[in-house]
Amino acid sequence: MTDLENAVWRKSSRSGSGNNCVEVAGNLPGVVAVRDSKDPGGPRLIFSPDVWSAFVGGVKRGEFDDLG
Repeated sequence: MTDLENAVWRKSSRSGSGNNCVEVAGNLPGVVAVRDSKDPGGPRLIFSPDVWSAFVGGVKRGEFDDLG
């Protein structure tokens, strides 16, 4: 299990003042953690940096635009 005690969570600057987005912690060694900003104490998803980078790249290329 990954220790997230020292996670520094951040939201996208595009999320505005709302609380309807995901937060990402990229300051942890060897992992990237993601959580729902509406439920900061709830479940967290843990990704390897390579997998997270591939996902973000896909988002930037529009690979998921047809999902929402």
